[in-house]
Parts: sequence; C-alpha cells; structure tokens
Amino acid sequence: MPENRIMLDVLKGEAVFPPPLWMMRQAGRYLPEYRETRRRAGSFLDLCYSPDLAVEVTLQPIERFGFDASILFSDILVVPHALGRDVRFEEGRGPLLTPILATEIAALDGETFHVNLEPVYETVRRLRAKLPDETTLIGFCGAPWTVATYMIAGHGTPDQAPARLFAYREPAAFLQLLKLLADHSAAYLIRQIEAGADVVQIFDSWSGVLDDVSFEAFCVRPVAEIVRQVRAVHPDVPIIGFPKGAGTHYLSYRQKTGVTGLGLDWTVPLTTAKELQHGGAVQGNLDPLRLVAGGKALADGIDAILKALGNGPLIFNLGHGITPETPIAHVEAMLKLVRSAS
Repeated sequence: MPENRIMLDVLKGEAVFPPPLWMMRQAGRYLPEYRETRRRAGSFLDLCYSPDLAVEVTLQPIERFGFDASILFSDILVVPHALGRDVRFEEGRGPLLTPILATEIAALDGETFHVNLEPVYETVRRLRAKLPDETTLIGFCGAPWTVATYMIAGHGTPDQAPARLFAYREPAAFLQLLKLLADHSAAYLIRQIEAGADVVQIFDSWSGVLDDVSFEAFCVRPVAEIVRQVRAVHPDVPIIGFPKGAGTHYLSYRQKTGVTGLGLDWTVPLTTAKELQHGGAVQGNLDPLRLVAGGKALADGIDAILKALGNGPLIFNLGHGITPETPIAHVEAMLKLVRSAS
C-alpha cells in the first residue's frame, strides 16, 4: 500500500501529529450537494446501489474538505437485503424491514449474495481509481448484533428490547442468525478489500444495551469471527472495530476480537482512551454536538482530545456520525484547528 496514506501509518501503531482526520457519515445530509444527489437518486437504496451516484456522494466531502480518509457510501442493511430480506427507508422513520421469525433464519438465501452486492464492489473499485493517492479508502459492514436488531424488530428501537427478548427466548436461533451474519459480513468485507479498500470498519452501534454475558456472546464473538475470516485472506489489512456504548468493555473487546484500531464514542473518558491507546490506534471521539455548537465548545473538545491522545496513535474523528444540522463552517473550523495544532 502507498506509504503516503497516513491513516495506515497510525493503524500500524505510529504517532502522527497532527493526526489524520475523517468523520463518520461525512457524506450526508449536512452537505447541500449530497441532498441534491439524494433527490436525483429517488430512494436511499437506489443511491447505495448506483455506482455512479454512490461514487459521487462518497467523493463530495473529499473534494470539499480534503479528509485523510474516504468511507464507502452504503448502509449496514445492504447485508440482510442481499440475503433476501425486504429493506426500505422512509423519510422521518428510517429503515423498515419485515421482522424475521426464528423459523425463517435457516431460509436466508446467500446464493446470490455477492451478485446482489456487485454494485457496491463496483463503487469501491471506482473510488480507489478516483480518490487522491494519499486518501485512505475505508470499507465497512455492520456488526452481526446491530444488524440482527433491525432484522428482528423491523426498525430501530431505543433499547433493542425485541432483539434481546428474541435472544433470550430463542437462543439457538439467535446464535444461528449471528453466525450467518458473521460469515456473510466477513465475505462482504473481503470482497471490498479485493475491490480496493485499504481499511475496513465494523460498526456495532447497539453494543451498549447488553449485559456482560450478552456482550461477550453477541458482540465480541461474532466480531472476532469476522476478524478471523478476513485476516485468513488479507492478514495485513487493518480492521477498525466501533462498539458504540461499550463502556468498560472496550478493553476486552479489543483484546478478544483482535481489531487493529478501536473506535471510541464520545462518552469514553480521555483517561480511559489513553489507556486503550497503549494497545494500538484509537479513533474518535469528539461529541458530534460540539461540532454542531461550534465556537468554544468545539475548540475545547478538540484541544482536550489532542492533548490527551496526540502523542500516540490517533485517528481524529467524531464519537458517532455527524448530524444533519451541523454547519459546514464548523466542519471547516474543526479541520483548521486539528491541522494547525502544534
């Protein structure tokens, strides 16, 4: 891989200052150019599955801001969609699926999985050809637990009670679902790497709602299996794990999954983040609402992170995705503050 992609140096454990910077959901509704492309696409899934449009929106924040990394524009729910489940997105409601039953899990159809996802792989190929050589390209998938929560409830819920109850009442079926999702997610990441992704990230957005035993079984083990399968084919490609809300489980998550980099949400104390950094690169963890607020709140948040973590391997990012109401001027201010730090 090219030596000028500084995010890759950080993921090898090197301290680079100022640190490389990108944002989760950096191609999104806060950008007027994204909103225009989204309008032309029709549906959200049509946008995800159109290489022309997906490349266009993925490149928009790179062209505007020059981030150090570009993340494939897609969605974590293309995996169940490619397995034959209905997935649709409605304005104001988010993703909607027909809830899966325990008796339907064995019938999930992986025969045309990669055929269904070929537009995503084509998007990755085109992105690597179009991106500046120094820009790291990130592929991604949702973690099995988080994807399963949507498949079971049929929509997002505040505490994922439907999935938790399903796991308690139908433990064998639930573990079957997690295993199936882990296997297909690993295959999906491997194909993204083969298409040109430099790094892959696994998003576990709902890991923070589980008790100790469930966290180990539903978050750690499936992600460890994905890491194992990807490393068996591409041993040198970095893998970032982002178990949002993991709290005191972050350390064991890193140790047991074997991820290269650890994405931290904004609630992780910087003293804890510093300790986690001893085990390798960390990514994060500015509160997205500091970016919305701007001014002193933004400057103080950035300063605290750089002072605490700037001497070690750090990828500067938000502690979750950028919100649609974020002013573009505040993103520009963040870039200037980080890149002019000394």
